[in-house]
Amino acid sequence: MILSRRSVLFLGFCFFLGFYLTARSLSQSWRNVSQVVGLGEYYAAYPFSNTNTSWTGTFNHSSYDEKTLYAPQPNFVPGIPKPLGSEYTKMLVVPRTKKEDVSWIEKELPGWQTAIYVADDSRAPLHPPKNKGHEVMIYLSYCIDFYDELPDVAVFIHSHQEAWHNEEIFNGDTAEILRRLSLDRVIREGYMNTRCTHGPGCPDWMHPGAVIEDESKQEEVMLARAWGELFPDEPVPSVLAQPCCAQFAVSRDRIRTIPRSRFIFYRDWLLQTDLSDYIAGRIWEYLWQYVFTGQPVVCVEESVCLCDGYGFCFGGPAELQNWRALDEEKKDMQKELEDWIFWEEDISFAEASGELDETQNLEVPPPGRKGKLQDAVMEKDTQLSQMLVEAIDRGKDPKNRALEAGRPWNAGDGF
Repeated sequence: MILSRRSVLFLGFCFFLGFYLTARSLSQSWRNVSQVVGLGEYYAAYPFSNTNTSWTGTFNHSSYDEKTLYAPQPNFVPGIPKPLGSEYTKMLVVPRTKKEDVSWIEKELPGWQTAIYVADDSRAPLHPPKNKGHEVMIYLSYCIDFYDELPDVAVFIHSHQEAWHNEEIFNGDTAEILRRLSLDRVIREGYMNTRCTHGPGCPDWMHPGAVIEDESKQEEVMLARAWGELFPDEPVPSVLAQPCCAQFAVSRDRIRTIPRSRFIFYRDWLLQTDLSDYIAGRIWEYLWQYVFTGQPVVCVEESVCLCDGYGFCFGGPAELQNWRALDEEKKDMQKELEDWIFWEEDISFAEASGELDETQNLEVPPPGRKGKLQDAVMEKDTQLSQMLVEAIDRGKDPKNRALEAGRPWNAGDGF
């Protein structure tokens, strides 16, 4: 039987309508499922197709709001510091292994409460459900475990006191960073990276759309996939950036702006993902600022961070750059001086051992050069110290901090 053209068109229309209604029904069913059971539980019941994990934990359905995972981003608003002279409750959240020594915390920071999680000891009073994802698992576990009894400010730090990513102005010392940290700024901002120096991490660092691996940031090519799994309703940003290296402070209000169920879902993802321990941890290094601010890029002007956050008020970006440039000049001179001292020791040793050959082409410092270098290094060092003292004195005045940070200040306001 040969169908007429009109019949063919009618059948085609019916097929299209049926396909459309079926697709719409499936879409609505997915949305209903996600709203009823929560996305974290959905993935727990139906793990990612590429999941390879032995984790067998279960979810407590009554422990979190089941309708928030598909809700819009939280409404992040600035906090209001306490009146001048008030005390804040403050907690250090620290991941460690059984072998790591964290006794420095009690010695150097007696005014801080601590939540120290032992990643590789399931018998420890505080421990994560699994030793995976480096500090990420600990940070998320703290937000889940202590959601209803948070301090005014929680600072998430690594277990070691000294590290390369702790800035030189603090002598690389985490304890010094925390002693100088302005809790008022943390309350105002809600979230504050403890590192002010932009590199590495700012201003244009991670590109989730990258397909060619960069050896210096191997996690970059996995970011788009992770983003789609963690933030399924949010478009993948073109850039993710904040100063490295996963040490930050968050206010209680900011943590609680985010439903506890979201933290459970994030940890669910970490427990189930087949990404390596290293890559999963590194991915989160450039997600915290989005979780706690809703912004993919949080690169605060370095002079503002140092002044308002720590009381090093050089007067602005240009003045801070002048101090850093002078410091680089001193380091270059110091390196040259150390090289000459090394050569002198080499020559002295060769002479004493009778191995010095007149035909050897040994570079000898010009007469007086060593002394001039020593004097120049001392002069630069004196200048740097004076500039730093002036910056600290300037930072003792809360009005100066407000001015450099570009925020309003009224008589009687604190830092």
